[in-house]
Amino acid sequence: MQNEEKTEKFRQLVENKFQIYNSLFMSLPYDKMTNIGMLLPFLYEESKIGYEKGKSPEEIVEEFFAKHTELETEEQKTELLFKIIQYIERQVVLFDSIEDAAFCELHPPSETGTLHQLHERALQEHLVTATRDKMRDFAVRVVFTAHPTQFYPNSVQRILHDLRSAIMKDSVTEIDMLLQQLGKTPFLNREKPTPLDEAMSIIFYLRYVYYDSLGELYRKIKNSFGTQDFKLPHDIFQLGFWPGGDRDGNPFVTAKITQKVAQELHFSILKSYYEHLKNLRRRLSFRGVSEVLEQLSHELYDAIFKNQNITTRHILSRISEAEKILTEQHNGLFHNLLEDYKDRVQIFGTHFATLDVRQDSRIHQQVIDEIIGEKSGLDLKNITTEDKLKWLLETETVLNPDDFSGITKDTLQNICNIRSIQEKNGERGLNRYIISNSDEVKDVLNVFGMFRLCGYSEEEINIDIVPLFETMEGLDAGEKVMKELYELPAYRKHLERRGNAQTIMLGFSDGTKDGGYLKANWEIYETKEQLTRISDENNIKVIFFDGRGGPPARGGGKTHDFYASQGKTIANNKIELTIQGQTITSVFGNKDQAKYNFEQLLTAGIENDVFKNSKKDLTVKERQLIEELADISFKKYSDLKAHPMFVPYLQEMSTLEYYGRTNIGSRPSKRGGSNELKFEDLRAIPFVGSWSQLKQNVPGFFGFGFALNELKNQGRFAEVKSLYKGSDFFKTLVLNSMMSMNKSYFPLTYYMKNNRKFGSFWNILFDEFELSKSMMLELTGFRMLMEEEPLSRKSVKIREKIVLPLLSIQQYALMKIQKDEGNREAYEKLVMRSLFGNINASRNSA
Repeated sequence: MQNEEKTEKFRQLVENKFQIYNSLFMSLPYDKMTNIGMLLPFLYEESKIGYEKGKSPEEIVEEFFAKHTELETEEQKTELLFKIIQYIERQVVLFDSIEDAAFCELHPPSETGTLHQLHERALQEHLVTATRDKMRDFAVRVVFTAHPTQFYPNSVQRILHDLRSAIMKDSVTEIDMLLQQLGKTPFLNREKPTPLDEAMSIIFYLRYVYYDSLGELYRKIKNSFGTQDFKLPHDIFQLGFWPGGDRDGNPFVTAKITQKVAQELHFSILKSYYEHLKNLRRRLSFRGVSEVLEQLSHELYDAIFKNQNITTRHILSRISEAEKILTEQHNGLFHNLLEDYKDRVQIFGTHFATLDVRQDSRIHQQVIDEIIGEKSGLDLKNITTEDKLKWLLETETVLNPDDFSGITKDTLQNICNIRSIQEKNGERGLNRYIISNSDEVKDVLNVFGMFRLCGYSEEEINIDIVPLFETMEGLDAGEKVMKELYELPAYRKHLERRGNAQTIMLGFSDGTKDGGYLKANWEIYETKEQLTRISDENNIKVIFFDGRGGPPARGGGKTHDFYASQGKTIANNKIELTIQGQTITSVFGNKDQAKYNFEQLLTAGIENDVFKNSKKDLTVKERQLIEELADISFKKYSDLKAHPMFVPYLQEMSTLEYYGRTNIGSRPSKRGGSNELKFEDLRAIPFVGSWSQLKQNVPGFFGFGFALNELKNQGRFAEVKSLYKGSDFFKTLVLNSMMSMNKSYFPLTYYMKNNRKFGSFWNILFDEFELSKSMMLELTGFRMLMEEEPLSRKSVKIREKIVLPLLSIQQYALMKIQKDEGNREAYEKLVMRSLFGNINASRNSA
């Protein structure tokens, strides 16, 4: 579909419908929201014109009150602002639903990255056999996390799903009723969700989106590429799960919670099988087959409600029994339905999604030190790291978790519980342990040693131990750490038992926070190359697991293009990445979107190996140029981080401190218990999110424009243009950075340039934004940011228009707080409420 055609379709299916259905808000009987729809356009116009004239949010909001209302007291004014926020929150839900409803028509099957396009290209280039060969040993794993970037309560998410369906049918009556429901439904959680609440929220998507979407997508690929000789592997699509297993910085995730979440995953997939079987039995009512399936139905019921154990193998044996009778006695009638059911059982097992355990390496070290201090007889004050590891890897001591307390007891108990989880959910249910902040060999061996201390013989450790390299230091150390591990006899034997495969996780979010956008992405690229090389030398199959967030500043953005741009120097055995918060609902939130985006990931990985593309492989000259640009941008970003106003600016001028007060996630917004805010303790989500709330998006571009300009000043800009045209990887970085800038709006904070304390710091940010924007437009030849992505650009534009009044309210409240004027509590609540709506509207802002 051409850009012009796409733009026109978007206008018809999204813009026009939003205007029509948005008008329904005007007549809805919302308590306390009468006339808001009439007043809101005035606040928008005051904001739009006011910011263009350089007015402050305080001036804009006060002028709005004076011109368009007769309110006099502070209480009346803040009450109106709360009503406006509530109204905008519901407008955002409506726009989300309308855009989601138009998804299939805006993304036809012939689009780049779809399965249809892959099949057509494979046929044209006579590479169907090569594509099948790649599929034999390739997989996509999407890992759902509970990171708090999603603000819709479950009740609102259900309405969003129903609203989308009503919009697809253009049922005005149903839409009207749902908008009424939306008006009466709270948008806030009364209390912080527990890790179990977070898990149950995502399990809803497993049951009602992914069970069908992955089942249907698997069948689609099987029909396209399957033959008598080629059986599509059932693990080509995999689901991972972090809520309830990710205890990094979350004291509320305990061994008990992990066990409970594993149990819920187990019961949820059995419920999906039970419901699916009910429908299947309506067709397969034949003698013999009916009885077998009825027996399976009873067994599933007993497993769900009487807690009786049932295995994947047993379910499959029942299906095979029914299949045999169907084929031999009933001409295989409806065999395709039974085969689809069987495929899903093989895809999801009795686990649904693989639950990962994750913890910080520093916590592990505390646990190990306590154990060694109490059980080894060694003097902790006078022993080296090597002494500790020697004892860990050689001792025959088996510990009882109950002999300890606190984090040590819980860590050991969690490892002990893995046995029982695997008995119920199968080994696929929980089979890896991820270590955050890994930068030394001991970080991996500490976990290996803890399994031994919990009574696992080395042969019984059926867990992949996954180091997570996420800081600049960690990424730099990655090659050395893995080389030493591969050469260590005990760990090498462990890898042999795990099929000579090693998963390594790389953290885009913390990497960008630490090193800046360009440097972090290049550092991760190089680290992957180094780890690929060292793994190949040791005959190890390396699998990279990318810790990515929604926006480009946290590794998000155009995911298909990113993976499709990686060359032959990076192992391509699997695409594995985290999906979180808003990205779950906005990118994988319904069946159509989920199938499309799983397809995009799958085709990106397959295209890399099967189809030739010289733009994927970097030349020596291109590498040197990216390295030079990355180093220049890193220096610029490092100078910004070192600025004495960097952390104070975020603390005092942004919403940073309000993230921790919201009831959106169970995890604290910073590491460590200190009251003093340190840069290293900041979590990537509130860090990136706070820049987004300011509409400055600094982590997504800062230093990039400066680096480009430096080479231009040296008379070398032609080299950079050649790099942009010749390298898919570099081009993707540029386009993703443009997305960050397109979602920036510096006029919102123009007033800060005159601030005595922060004025000069604000100007540094603004100057770099202007420079980056002009340099990237010159580099690409575009007239505007995201010129070649009309749908994304138009979507962003409408969303930014919806939330502009909300941003004015947020900044107005922040200014009142900074001046210590009026009712501080009311203004702080305004900041938090506007924070929710802004992030929901942005969809990938944190």
